[in-house]
Amino acid sequence: MSSALANGLAGAGGGIIAQIITYPLQTVNTRQQTERVAKKGGNLLVSDASARTQTHRGTLLQILQVIRSEGWGGLYSGLKPSLFGTAASQGIYYYFYQVFKNKAEAIAVSRKKKGVGDGTVGMLSWLVVAAIAGSLNVLLTIPIWVLVTRMQAKEVYCEAGIAGFWKGIIPTLIMVCNPSIQFMIYETSLKRLRAKRAVNRHGLKNVTSLEVFLLGAVAKLGATVSTYPLLVVKSRLQAKQEIGGNIALRYTGTLDAIIKMIRYEGLRGFYKGMSTKIVQSVFAASVLFMIKEELVKAYLVLAHGSRTLLSTLVK
Repeated sequence: MSSALANGLAGAGGGIIAQIITYPLQTVNTRQQTERVAKKGGNLLVSDASARTQTHRGTLLQILQVIRSEGWGGLYSGLKPSLFGTAASQGIYYYFYQVFKNKAEAIAVSRKKKGVGDGTVGMLSWLVVAAIAGSLNVLLTIPIWVLVTRMQAKEVYCEAGIAGFWKGIIPTLIMVCNPSIQFMIYETSLKRLRAKRAVNRHGLKNVTSLEVFLLGAVAKLGATVSTYPLLVVKSRLQAKQEIGGNIALRYTGTLDAIIKMIRYEGLRGFYKGMSTKIVQSVFAASVLFMIKEELVKAYLVLAHGSRTLLSTLVK
């Protein structure tokens, strides 16, 4: 099994576990992002009375409200396709990320032999590697996430045909900068940690699970804060558009969504539910990074043991 495939499978496994743990927060966050509330003095109507009431509630109270009105199942609406989407998305992403990471590292080593660079991958290269992997992932999995968003928002896809499965493709592709920023921060921080250990004569031993967890948290925090407005626009576009017959609640495209959100909701509309998203995404990313790295380590141990056993049998 190649390192790319091992990382892909480990990413899928880690993603599933992280998704199950944080899914209730994700469900509430999707509802927060897709609520429409007018800015002061505006004339935009929310989709229903409950949305108007829930907008000013905290995340915990919203979770309790969902449990009271819909039961525990309401917090896990769309979980099955979401788990499938997460497994496919993380698997594809980590597979291609490792493929291009291997190429970038090989190029860096080759450049060092020619007297250029120090043999390590630079920050810009990590950004490009993550962006390419992210773009391929988006193009292959966005139909699944459109369906998941509809199910989490308690809406059924019906108005846009097959093309609707690629609703929000532009902001989604732009959102590739989120994992790009995340992995740039993660890989750069990891590189500095290992360099510091080398200077202190601790060698280049593997980082601990806790260190991976913390590095993943810091990386995702930076990526989420810097790209959250785009995430809200993407969720709005992927949610069902026919809300109360109000044209102000329907978006024809990315630019139309941005203009209407600014006009009717103000800039704060782009940050609806950000605190919930930070908790959910940072914790999920930390868990994913930690579990994924442990799974890869386990695979390497098993692979080494299998090769040793095979060589013994051959002798």
